[in-house]
Amino acid sequence: MKTLYLALIAMLLAAPVFAQDGDRAPDSMADSLLTKKQAETRINEWRLKVKALQDKADALSAEKTQNEQRLAQIRNDVKACNDAIYAMIGATEADVNAFRERVGRLENRIREMKSMSDEQLADNIAQIDALQTEMNEIRRNKIAVLPEFYNKLISMQSDINQLRERAGRGKKFYTVGTWSKDRDCLWNIAEKNEIYADAFMWPKIWQANTDQIRNPDVIYPGQKLTIPPRGPKSDEEMRAERLYFRKKKMAAAAAARARRAAAERTQQVDQQEAGSGEKK
Repeated sequence: MKTLYLALIAMLLAAPVFAQDGDRAPDSMADSLLTKKQAETRINEWRLKVKALQDKADALSAEKTQNEQRLAQIRNDVKACNDAIYAMIGATEADVNAFRERVGRLENRIREMKSMSDEQLADNIAQIDALQTEMNEIRRNKIAVLPEFYNKLISMQSDINQLRERAGRGKKFYTVGTWSKDRDCLWNIAEKNEIYADAFMWPKIWQANTDQIRNPDVIYPGQKLTIPPRGPKSDEEMRAERLYFRKKKMAAAAAARARRAAAERTQQVDQQEAGSGEKK
């Protein structure tokens, strides 16, 4: 019975089409030229097409709704999973978002410096040091172990290392000449136009070459000195300069005291000798 019922429905649906086959006009014929039956046939065909499209649209809409529901469930599952992971490292979603922004800012700074030439990088070594300091602080954060950041931070560290290598290739060097010919000392070297054109910058050369300069007053012909990029003296360089002058001042004071003591001893000896002479 059910089979017969379905067959009848199929015949009823197909009947209009069969009935219109003889009255169907070519698709190229303008609507104004159609007979009444041809127009009815064309209208019925479009109704069927519209219905088919509507049915397809309804099916797609239902599928879209199902996909949205599944997507919402997946998002909820992902959030629950992330919350569980964040809890394991003692972080919240807000902490991770803030960390993500911090990593993004560092990534942008690295990208900007990668566009510099080797010489520019050598002149901006302090900025590379600042990048490394920021990277060290970021990697000390437990959030850095999350899969989202782990490989990215390794890649960013590699970029910083490459910046430092390129800066090394852009460094300047100076070979010390003789005092008799070149009058080379750190003060005079710093004063050269091609170096700093400022003698007071000599501590920069000293601190960049402490591996071969122990006493900044003493350098030797043939020494190949690294010349740091132009710029203000760093905190470390200024501390070294203050300590140098403090020691020089203390040494000068000690020498003055020694000279006074020697003079006093000489005076005492002279007085004793003069006293002995009078007694005789």
